[in-house]
Amino acid sequence: MIHTTDTILLSLLADDTGGGDLTTHSLGIGARPGRLTFAAREAMTVCCTEEAVRLFELAGARATLAAASGTRVAAGTPLLEAEGSAASLHRAWKTAQVLVEWSSGIATRAAAIVAAAGDVPVACTRKNVPGTKALSIKAVRAGGATMHRLGLSETLLVFAEHRLFLDEAPATTIKRLRRREPEKKIVVEVVDVAEALRWMEAGADVLQLERFSPEQVAACRRASASFSPVLLAAAGGINASNAAAYAAAGADLLVTSAPYTAPPSDVQVSFRHAP
Repeated sequence: MIHTTDTILLSLLADDTGGGDLTTHSLGIGARPGRLTFAAREAMTVCCTEEAVRLFELAGARATLAAASGTRVAAGTPLLEAEGSAASLHRAWKTAQVLVEWSSGIATRAAAIVAAAGDVPVACTRKNVPGTKALSIKAVRAGGATMHRLGLSETLLVFAEHRLFLDEAPATTIKRLRRREPEKKIVVEVVDVAEALRWMEAGADVLQLERFSPEQVAACRRASASFSPVLLAAAGGINASNAAAYAAAGADLLVTSAPYTAPPSDVQVSFRHAP
């Protein structure tokens, strides 16, 4: 599981409390002892509770983890507990709550797609909100999915926008890439069945079938029997409502960005005054 550094967590706290907690300070209650609990208000796949615990610790409180990232919980399940001064609890409260709600929303939607896909793996794109990549990756993995591509330096993925600048046959392109990067799979994005057949014949390792219908995926699966083994990755518009159809059509992998636009999960925070 991904570990978020204290430097990043401290920057999140500073963003919210860089000028101090005006209300707590003005009321003069900062030294009063208190406790709080995070609990799931709805069924969810939990994420970033480890970071939330650490946020409370960095704010000067003591905290205990009750549900780790990747845990599927029912409504009412405790996620963490913290105790300390009112100042420390209020300092970390909202930052920790929002982080758990946002990341658990991503994890919960990813888990729903994974469940619908059955035995077919689900991979999430790099279309996360800028600046949230590490936490988004943690959320995706907490939901049981994997990452399709972390960045431009990691994989060979040939888009039409690349091919616009080429003046050669597909087989020549594949041969050049295989010679230059022999350890890498060659992935080619295609937009219709005819284009998929051309790149199958050229020897691509993976075809990314952009916005194909399940029927088009099935047509590519049937045609692939005539060529060297090729993986079919269905991409574009994949979600929990259609994942099963794409899996049944013969896709080897489902590629999606849908988890990143999931609504946050709902976390209930309960404060108590400690004697």
